[in-house]
Amino acid sequence: MIFTKTPVDGAYIIELQRLEDERGFFARSFCQHEFQEHGLNPNVAQCNISYNQIKGTLRGMHFQAAPHEEAKLVSCIQGAIYDMIIDIRPCSSSYGHHFAIELTAEKHNALYVPEGFAHGFLTLEPHTSVFYQMSEFYASGYGRGFRWNDPAFNIKWPEPPRLISERDANYPNYSIDLLK
Repeated sequence: MIFTKTPVDGAYIIELQRLEDERGFFARSFCQHEFQEHGLNPNVAQCNISYNQIKGTLRGMHFQAAPHEEAKLVSCIQGAIYDMIIDIRPCSSSYGHHFAIELTAEKHNALYVPEGFAHGFLTLEPHTSVFYQMSEFYASGYGRGFRWNDPAFNIKWPEPPRLISERDANYPNYSIDLLK
């Protein structure tokens, strides 16, 4: 695997190191040892899939509050997404900064999202599936979110969303009180 640091502290782009032949290719997409060597949380407590029928579906910005913060390894297994993360760790050198990347089934790339980040995405194709490996179990009552278009972050999404849940559309703007 190829690990590339992003401009936000602790987040990495992960690309496959392909072994190709006439059949196609083989590549490792996860390895606890390699994650540990890069200082990343290698724990996988659960895996989730998000299927999205419509191009322009927006999900986010979501996170799980303390003491149940979760690291995520996000990949797109069908279609394509514009994947967005925001560092909401008050003591981080990149607090308040965001990073986005296009994840596609064709590229087989992934984004490692550390604990203490909000995450969201916009689908760029219809029938898009997103696969998440989560370091923590879902903890009812600790799920949080804030507006995908909060002016405090000045995020430039590639296009306006066509479909967003009522819950996501009605989240408040970010406040440090959301972390509690």
